[in-house]
Amino acid sequence: MAESSMVFLLGVAVWGIWSSLGLLKSGCSYFMEWELVSLNGVSIEVSLIFDWMSLMFLSFVCLISSMVLYYSGGYMSGDSNMNRFLYIVLGFVASMLMLILSPNLVSILLGWDGLGLVSYALVIYYQNEKSAAAGMLTALSNRVGDVAILLGIAFMVDLGGWNFLFYVGGSPLENSLVLWLVVIAAMTKSAQIPFSAWLPAAMAAPTPVSALVHSSTLVTAGVYLLIRFSPSLTGTLISDILLLIGCTTMFMAGLGANFETDLKKIIALSTLSQLGVMVSILSLGGAMLAFFHLLTHALFKALLFMCAGSIIHNVGGTQDIRNMGNLVGSLPLSVMCINLANLSLCGIPFLAGFYSKDLILEVAFMGPLNVICLLMYWLATGLTVCYSFRLVYYSLSGSWNLSCCTCVSDEDTLMSTPMSVLSLGAVMSGAALSWLIFPACYMICLTPVFKLSVLFVTLVGGTIGYVLNLVSESCNLKSLGSYHKTVFFGSMWFLPFLSTLGVVPGGLSLGGLFHQISDSGWSEYHGGQGIYFNLSGLSQVLQVIQENSIKIYLLVMLVWMVGLSLMI
Repeated sequence: MAESSMVFLLGVAVWGIWSSLGLLKSGCSYFMEWELVSLNGVSIEVSLIFDWMSLMFLSFVCLISSMVLYYSGGYMSGDSNMNRFLYIVLGFVASMLMLILSPNLVSILLGWDGLGLVSYALVIYYQNEKSAAAGMLTALSNRVGDVAILLGIAFMVDLGGWNFLFYVGGSPLENSLVLWLVVIAAMTKSAQIPFSAWLPAAMAAPTPVSALVHSSTLVTAGVYLLIRFSPSLTGTLISDILLLIGCTTMFMAGLGANFETDLKKIIALSTLSQLGVMVSILSLGGAMLAFFHLLTHALFKALLFMCAGSIIHNVGGTQDIRNMGNLVGSLPLSVMCINLANLSLCGIPFLAGFYSKDLILEVAFMGPLNVICLLMYWLATGLTVCYSFRLVYYSLSGSWNLSCCTCVSDEDTLMSTPMSVLSLGAVMSGAALSWLIFPACYMICLTPVFKLSVLFVTLVGGTIGYVLNLVSESCNLKSLGSYHKTVFFGSMWFLPFLSTLGVVPGGLSLGGLFHQISDSGWSEYHGGQGIYFNLSGLSQVLQVIQENSIKIYLLVMLVWMVGLSLMI
C-alpha cells in the first residue's frame, strides 16, 4: 500500500508542477464549481481553483508526502498498526489538498476541520498520557480557528456568496469582521502568539508525521490562507498588528530554541520562527515573498525532521541532544543532510533558504519598519544561527555521550533515500523557484550597514552558538545561576502554562461547577431532558384517551357536570 500511494503522490506532484509552469507562463487559471444546495436564493457550492500558486503548492505537498510515506516504511517498520498509520497520513494529505484548491470558505472548512481532526489522531497515535495531553491542547487550540471560520462563513452571507476570491482586494473585505476572523483562524493554525503552545506539544506524534506537519501541511495552512487574502490586508490596521505578532513570534521561538534540549522541539521552534518570518513579510505586502519562503522552507524542514528521525532511530529512541554527540563518524549521510538543512535554515549562500530568507530581510529593511520590529528581525536571525550551531555541536561534533554498546549506522535505505532526494531540493530549489516566481528582479536599495548586517548577525550567532556551548562543558553552567530567567525563556514565555491551566485560576474546578449547576442542572431540567419527560407524560395521557375506555368518558362527564354545577 505504501508503494502504490507513494507512486500516486509522485505522479500528482509531477503533474502539478508541470501544470503550474504552464499556467504561470500563460497567466490563466481554471475555476470549477458544483452547486450542492440552493434555498431562497442562497446556494452552497463546492469550488476548486487551479492556478499556478495552488498547483505549485499542491506539487510540493505531494512530493514531500510521498517521501514521508517511503521514509515511514523504515522508521515505522516495527509498528503493528502500520496500515492504520498510512491511512491517517493519507487523510491528512487529502485534507490539505482540499484546503489548497478551495477558493470558497465553505469548502475550505472541510479541509480545515479535516486537518484538525486528523492531526489530533496523529498526535495521540502512541496512546500515552503525554500524547493525550498534547493532542487535547492541539485540538482545542485549533478549534478556536474553526469557530472563526464558521463565524466568517456566517458573516459572508451579506456579500452574497462564499467565494472569497471575488471580494479580496475590494472594499467589502477591507477591515471587515470577516477579515479579522480569517486572520484569527490563520493565527491559530500557524501557531502565532498567543496560540503558539500547541506546536512544540504536537511533537508527541511520530517523527514522519512531524516532517509532514511542520513542512507543508498543518502549520502552513494559516499562512497559505493569509496569502490568498493578502490583497485585502495591505495597508490596513490588521497588517500592522500582524507585523508585530509575526516579529514577536519569531523572536520568542528563536530564544526558546536556544534553551531547549529536545531535538524535535528545537526543530519545531525553528518552524515557529520561520512562520513568524512569513507572517511578518506578508503583513508588509510581500505575499509572493512569503509564498516563496513557504516552498523553500517546506523542503529543507522536511529534510531536517527526517534527519532528526534517523538520528533518534539510531541512538535508541532518545531525543535529548545532551545524550548524543560525535555522530559525524557513525552517521555520515544523516550528518551531511542535517548540515545541509541547518545551513539552508540559517540562510547560508547559496542554499535554498538563502534566496528566500535574504530577500525577505532586505525587502523588510527597505519597508516601513519601526525600531522594535527591526531589532527583533536582527535578533531572530542571529538566534536562528545560534540554535542551529548549538544543535550541530551537541549532536554531531561534540563528545561521545552514547552508550558504548550503541549500534549506529546509515544502512537503512528506506530512510536514507528520501533524505537524499530532499537534499537536492534543499540545495537547488531556492535558485530554481526564484527564477520561476520572480522573472523580474527586485530592486534592493540599502546602505552598506543594512546590507552587511544580516551577514554580521549570522556570523555572530553561529560563533556564540558553537563556542559558548564548547566552553560550557569545561565550566559551570551559567544558566543555573539565573534559573528563573532560564525557565521563562525556555518555556516560551509561559505560553504552555497559560494555554492549559493558567487561563483562568481554578479553571477546571470552575468548569466542573458550571457543568454541575447549568449543563446538568437547571438547563437540563428546563431544557432537553425536561421537555422530553413532559412530552412523554403528555403522550401517555393521550394514549390512554385514545383507547376509548368508558371509564375515561364517565370521568370526563362527571368532571364536566361538577364544573357546570359550580358555575350555576
